[in-house]
Formats: sequence, structure tokens, C-alpha cells
Amino acid sequence: MSRFLVAGLLAVVMALSGCATKFKTYDGPEVTRVLVYKESRRMYLMHHDAVLRVFDFELGFAPAGHKVIEGDGRTPEGEYIIDRRNPDSDFHLSIGISYPNADDIEVARALGQDPGGDIFIHGTPKLFGGRDDWTWGCIAVTNDEMEDIYAMVQDGTPISIYP
Repeated sequence: MSRFLVAGLLAVVMALSGCATKFKTYDGPEVTRVLVYKESRRMYLMHHDAVLRVFDFELGFAPAGHKVIEGDGRTPEGEYIIDRRNPDSDFHLSIGISYPNADDIEVARALGQDPGGDIFIHGTPKLFGGRDDWTWGCIAVTNDEMEDIYAMVQDGTPISIYP
């Protein structure tokens, strides 16, 4: 019984002190697709044809064009899947994009290069806040926005990334 009392008191103290968790919950319509438009820097979380949320974002340091090789600073373009999540990300929270696919690997290998990987939608450390296009090819939103995206977008969700 005393464990429950201690846990309850701890929860009250955390709530009163303003401590909040970065893990939000979401009980709205399912996000069935993520649409990313690189040029306009707009990302749409969709439920079929309905827009649920819209986010602005930052990209890699060389955002124009499709990612071809590791270190090129580009964000991939094409059809991918959200395939993993990282609650312990150095960038607050992150969800993974299934880059590289078989075509990406083939193109990079034909150039004698590595296609790279570890492309995520993630938050923004204070060091990079307010800077334009600072990632190595990822899609960066604010930490508050990333908490919403992390709660709303599930593994297996298709993501379309357009120029």
C-alpha cells in the first residue's frame, strides 16, 4: 500500500512542478500517410484525403535533389515507410524513414559509394534552433511538434517525399 502512496505523491509533485513527459498520447483519426514537400518545407499528416496536421521543417544542408550518397546533405525523395522509432534520440525523439531502398542502394553502388542511412524525422536541439537546413538529410521539426508526430505516426505508415 505504501508503494502506491509514494507513486501517487510522486506523480502529484511532478505535475505541480511542471515536469512533463515527452511521450504524448493521441486518440484521433489514424495517420494513413505522411506527405513531405521539400521545396515549400511543409509536411502533412493525412487521414486518407483529410489533413490532420501541417508542420514546417528544416532539411539537410544541401536540400535540393534526391539523396544519392552518404554525407551529401540531401533528403531522399520518393516512397518510403516509417519503420522505427527512437525514444532516446539525440534529437529529442525521432521516427525512422526506410531509406535506403533497393533502388537507392543500386544507384549508390553504381557510383562506388555508400547510400547512407539513418534518415529520420526528429526534433531540434537548442544548438540548432532557428538555423535553416542544418541536418545531414533528416527532416527536423521543433521538439514540441516532434512529440505530437511521435504520438500520431505509427510504424508502417507510408511517407511520400516530394521535391
